[in-house]
Amino acid sequence: MTSKKDIEKRFEADGIRRVKLGGHDVDGILRGKYVTLDKFWSIVDGGMGFCDVIFGWDAGDVLYDEPSFTGWHTGYPDAPAKIDLGTYRKIPWEPDTAAFLLDFEAQDGTRVEQAPRNVLKRVLERLEAKGFTAKCSLEFEFFIYKETPWELAEKGYRGAKPLSPGMFGYSWLRSSQSAELVHDMLDQLEAFGVPVEGFHTETGPGVFEAALLYSDALEAADRAALFKTAAKEIGHRHGVMPTFLAKPQNGLPGCSGHTHQSLWTGKENAFYDADAPHKMSATVKKFMAGQLALMPELAAMIAPNTNSYKRLLDGNWAPGSPTWGIENRTCALRYIPGSKKSTRVEHRLPAADVNPYIGMAACLASGLWGIERDLELPPMIQGNAYTAAQDGPRLPHSLAEAVANLERSEAARDLFGHAFVDHYLVSRRHEVKEHNKAVTDWELKRYFELA
Repeated sequence: MTSKKDIEKRFEADGIRRVKLGGHDVDGILRGKYVTLDKFWSIVDGGMGFCDVIFGWDAGDVLYDEPSFTGWHTGYPDAPAKIDLGTYRKIPWEPDTAAFLLDFEAQDGTRVEQAPRNVLKRVLERLEAKGFTAKCSLEFEFFIYKETPWELAEKGYRGAKPLSPGMFGYSWLRSSQSAELVHDMLDQLEAFGVPVEGFHTETGPGVFEAALLYSDALEAADRAALFKTAAKEIGHRHGVMPTFLAKPQNGLPGCSGHTHQSLWTGKENAFYDADAPHKMSATVKKFMAGQLALMPELAAMIAPNTNSYKRLLDGNWAPGSPTWGIENRTCALRYIPGSKKSTRVEHRLPAADVNPYIGMAACLASGLWGIERDLELPPMIQGNAYTAAQDGPRLPHSLAEAVANLERSEAARDLFGHAFVDHYLVSRRHEVKEHNKAVTDWELKRYFELA
């Protein structure tokens, strides 16, 4: 926790003259505003209101046509919000400007249950009640294009020029050729409190991967959510545009948002057992069993968009089935045996389009569900999970199927509450409806003349 007095000292030392406040909506988009210093201090003391329409519209500001906790029936009032002083960051590319994240809750602690950060907090409190804390990190793959938002919009988002040509994963050359951008991104992110542990090209034209440094789960989600916005802001100043779309191009692998997780009891990694085969504790077995059992039910929380399911194709570095293996990247869960510090589970279902708060909540909550029920881990996959798991359970093939699974899930309502699940279902049904209305280039090319 950080006090008002601490922030006053930081502002003076950092020469802060204005403040940016924001919170992430259901789609993971950072919504915010600038405020004066006088306004900031009044909010610190008394809280503020933030129009709750940000939880009643989609990524394009189109209002949901189903009423949820907000809508025309409520008049879109302000939601109570307060500043989390512990999220203080100075924005390196906006001199004299501080940034804070908002919690959508009243001063008495009453929460807006539909707010993504609160969804994760609910899960972390349930973990703490069982004696666990969670450490996590995310790694994002993303395409970078030599485009501005205006240029790409004028092209109809077609024919975007990538930062570099060719399939060139782990390229020393390509990273060096874009060193000015890469170094600036790494330096600015470090100064912004979003440290990147590893950065390299991935296979595909202009594709990079950033592995964020691990931390406690809430901070890890904050870093991941801020990373996506910060990368775009820094990129804009270099005349490039990163995208975190799950599957931005035909014929190329999609972009992952792999989530690394471990549970801790005090200073001990609960996943690590030095005397067990593969150092695999009984806790991690139950944790993975829960994740596998609920993966089809909670897929809509981890793969939130219609495009997310374009990536989930066998043989495409993304899982099609709820499977696990030891150091096996064809599986949905990759168990990574290591030291007392590094033993962990990599959840490979999330793509780069994941809302880090909601996706991480789904991952951790399903693992806890397995621990609470003492679930038995099914046999691991050895070799190629894409072929070995063909006869077993499958993950949803579309957002519509994932939404139907979530709607039937009793576990989801137990873990996340009715208020969130009902609202989230409204938001995802809306995505499916909007997708179904769209006439795509593929349909025009395939049917326009011949139908």
